Parts: sequence; structure tokens; C-alpha cells
Amino acid sequence: MRLFTIACLLCAVAFGQWIKYSTAGVPKGKDGKPNLSAPAPRAADGKPDLSGIWVIADALPCPKLLADDAGECLEKMPISQPAADLSKIVPGGLPFQPWSLEIIKQRKASGLDPHVECLPSNFPRMFTLPHFTKFVQTRGLLMLMNEYNASYRQIFTDGRPLPVDPQPSWNGYSTGKWEGDTLVIETNGFRDDLWMDMAGTPLTQAAKVTERFRRPNFGTLEIDATVNDPQAYTKPWSMKLVQRIVLDVELIDEVCLENEKSASHMKAR
Repeated sequence: MRLFTIACLLCAVAFGQWIKYSTAGVPKGKDGKPNLSAPAPRAADGKPDLSGIWVIADALPCPKLLADDAGECLEKMPISQPAADLSKIVPGGLPFQPWSLEIIKQRKASGLDPHVECLPSNFPRMFTLPHFTKFVQTRGLLMLMNEYNASYRQIFTDGRPLPVDPQPSWNGYSTGKWEGDTLVIETNGFRDDLWMDMAGTPLTQAAKVTERFRRPNFGTLEIDATVNDPQAYTKPWSMKLVQRIVLDVELIDEVCLENEKSASHMKAR
């Protein structure tokens, strides 16, 4: 009986988190390997199915994300430009209002990046940091679940309008509609004190963000986003973010304040 009990406990340890469970429905090439350039899957309504686990394309220097040294690899990975400073990836820079430049200086001086302080990741940081985000596409709703602090974002596709006077939130309130194979998403209701990157680029309560999600093939998700925030910028501006599919893995708790080690070496730039 004792041996049987020990064996059962070992089974629970080995299969407790599904971190190496094969992803279903992955197209394969003649060599048996995943064919990431295969056509994107389709949902029951014929639209592209965006479901899957995604990560910023810059995380690809760590291809074996399930290996024992994956955490060390991601820790040493150079911080991507989108995560560090959006003004360096937007052609011509960002059209800041004068007060925005001043608040950025203050934020850099303080070094109190909300992400480093374990506060939620808001737009666009969910797509610019090497944390896995799981998309679950259902009728009327696209749910985004990010493993960082078990956070979430809801994108409603059931035809509801954006709220008129919403309670400000980290991720805002999102509605989407399909235009061909592109999901067009509008979001409002952000907080006034948000950082869009490590440089402290602001996003305010006046902002309305329009995103266009496209899955051109099985392994790629393209996000074109336009920020219209007249309080912080003199005109709307756009950026492009690319995500890559992550296979044979599941989300794992990543609670920032549990054995937190980042604040000692991460500073706003």
C-alpha cells in the first residue's frame, strides 16, 4: 500500500501542471515538425480562430521555452524596444503634448515603474513583455488571460457599444467586430496614470485605442494599434506588434510579489 501511495504522489508531481502537454490541432510538415506557416485555423463561423498561447516575437531567442534553463534565458534576453521605449519604434517618434514630456522626466527620475512594482500590465505592455498570454475565442467574446499576476482582458464581439462613462481600469473596456479576416477592436475607459512602456510613456483616461488583430498563418499574430489620446498627444499615432505561437505548454502562476527579484535590477529608462 505504501509503495502504491508513493507512486500516486509521483504521478501527481509529474503531471500536475501540464507544462509539456501536446497542443491539439497543430499542422505538421512532412518532417513531422509543426508547420507554423500553415493557414490559420477557422472558427465555426468561418472567421480566423485567434485561440492559442502567444508571446512577443522578440522572445524567440529562447526557442526551448520548456527547457530547465528557460527562465534564465528569458531573464538574460535583451529588453525589446517596444517594452523599453515606444518612441524609438514609432516612425518620427511620438507627438507628445508638452506636459507628457514633463511627466516622462518625472517618471524616469522616480524609477517607480508600475510593472516593476507588481501592478497589472495594461495596453500595450501585455503584448511587449515576455509573459505568455492565452487567447480563448468563443461566440461573442475573446478572452485574453496573461500569466503575469493571473490578469485578464475581455474583448466583447457580441455587438455591445463601448460604455459612455466607464469606471477607469487598467485594461479599459473593449468591443470588437470582424472586417473580413481582421478583428477590429476599440477600447476606452483607461486609468489616467498608466505607463505604456518602461520609459513612462503616458496613456490617459481620454484615450481611445483601435487595434486590428490578424492571424496571417498558424504561428503568427499581428497587432496594428492606433492610439488617439488628445490629452497626452497632439495627434493619433500607430505601432505594430507581432506575437508568436507557443506550443506544448500551459499557463503557470507568475505572481510578481511571490519571491519577487526584478525590482533590484529593473529601472525605468
